[in-house]
Amino acid sequence: MVTIMKSPKLPRGFTLIELLVVLAIIALLLTLAVPRYFNSIDVSKEAVLIQNLDATRSAIDKFYQDTGKYPDSLSDLVNKRYLRSLPLDPITGSDATWIIVAPDNTEKGNVYNIKSGAQGQTHLGKAFSSL
Repeated sequence: MVTIMKSPKLPRGFTLIELLVVLAIIALLLTLAVPRYFNSIDVSKEAVLIQNLDATRSAIDKFYQDTGKYPDSLSDLVNKRYLRSLPLDPITGSDATWIIVAPDNTEKGNVYNIKSGAQGQTHLGKAFSSL
């Protein structure tokens, strides 16, 4: 009598077609998700820009209320502890691109207001420099 020994079953792998179908589904999902992701990053940067402008403008106003004049530079706000540090413009990624608006009477200081130095527009079509 001859006994036949069965070889153990090897695990079945994925075929090339199955892998291609899965990759096509993943690619389709990414084409839907990635544009929304980048749009939400841009909207978030705009919100941070508005918050940074409000905080800095508030610090300028407090400086004026305390001293009776506007700061000579943005670094005065940091040196006199009205701000911990000069905020970044999230659109440009720098704290050196702020546009400084001087008051009508320059004897009262040099920094009446600040604006963003970023080029372009918000997602609502408003220029960054007009925020």
